Amino acid sequence: QVQLVESGGGLVQLGGSLRLSCAASGFTFSNYAMSWYRRAPGKEREVVAFITSTGGRTNYADSVKGRFTISRDNAKSTVYLQMNNLKPEDTAVYYCGGPVGYWGQGTQVTVSS
Repeated sequence: QVQLVESGGGLVQLGGSLRLSCAASGFTFSNYAMSWYRRAPGKEREVVAFITSTGGRTNYADSVKGRFTISRDNAKSTVYLQMNNLKPEDTAVYYCGGPVGYWGQGTQVTVSS
């Protein structure tokens, strides 16, 4: 069955960095575009970053452009999100997404000011 396991979240100060990982299994990872989403308290889940199946194209939400970088390693069935210059408004639970309808448990990112 499809499994997505996010990790790498934590508590970081304003301006700090974190690298999130999402280990995927149960489907042919290299055939799927992948995305990172986040849900902040009291808000809807929003897409943060997108990467095509080969990694040849990426897109970012305006709010994270220039600070976040999505990448993938198809040999390891893992997608990453490098987050730099973090801000308090980046505080959220972060999820990766691939096949429609499947989500992991998410990883909490908290940015203190």
